[in-house]
Amino acid sequence: MKTSHRLSDAVHILAYLVINQGGDLSSTRIASSIQTNPSSVRTLMSDMRKAGLISTRSGAVEPQLTRSAAAISLYDVFMAITMDHSLLHVDPNTNMACTVGANIQAVLQRHYAEINNVAEEKMKTITLASIVSAIEQEHAKKMSEH
Repeated sequence: MKTSHRLSDAVHILAYLVINQGGDLSSTRIASSIQTNPSSVRTLMSDMRKAGLISTRSGAVEPQLTRSAAAISLYDVFMAITMDHSLLHVDPNTNMACTVGANIQAVLQRHYAEINNVAEEKMKTITLASIVSAIEQEHAKKMSEH
């Protein structure tokens, strides 16, 4: 089973833009922070631009948030990126001749939908500003330990 890091990487990009304002905001530099390739960064930035979270200009390395970090929720980022927005997935290949196999999909789908709704509501309460603040606190803590 493959897990997607698209949400994590998209939040990483946004946090990078906030923390490194005025610095090198090229897709190459951001990609080195995420340890991915610049093309992946550009794809995610394109998704976030289309969703109105960031603005970019062709030929300029000046991506920026379109609103404050406090006004961008984790849910906003989640919905902006192109991916399956279901957090949990039911196996579609079960044996329909079996009592469990024939019925588990519908039962789990109801429970998973409920879990997804709760998770989405929680995501709406987590802001980019709170994530950036936590990153800065973690950094300060690590620096004080050295």
